[in-house]
Amino acid sequence: MAYEIALPPQLDNLHSVFHFSQLRKYVFNPSHVLEAEDVQIMEDLTIEVPSVALEDSRVDERRGKLVSLVKVIWDRRTGNSTWELEEDMRKSHSHLFSW
Repeated sequence: MAYEIALPPQLDNLHSVFHFSQLRKYVFNPSHVLEAEDVQIMEDLTIEVPSVALEDSRVDERRGKLVSLVKVIWDRRTGNSTWELEEDMRKSHSHLFSW
């Protein structure tokens, strides 16, 4: 037997159908409450995500050329981070390179 649960839009990346053996009784915990964030959506349906910090840097070889990459932490709460080209980040987020 399977159950489908209604998920909020923030969790639409989760599969909403579960086999009953995977379900457990929920014990309420105040730390589980999610706060809704005020997000400004632009006309082209994108949002501006402010970068938080640079965590690391490295040099990779791409197509026979050496490129400098920096690891950008976009959200400390979720741990969301990506490796970006240092050149691009210096143009768009120069304040992060004050060191």
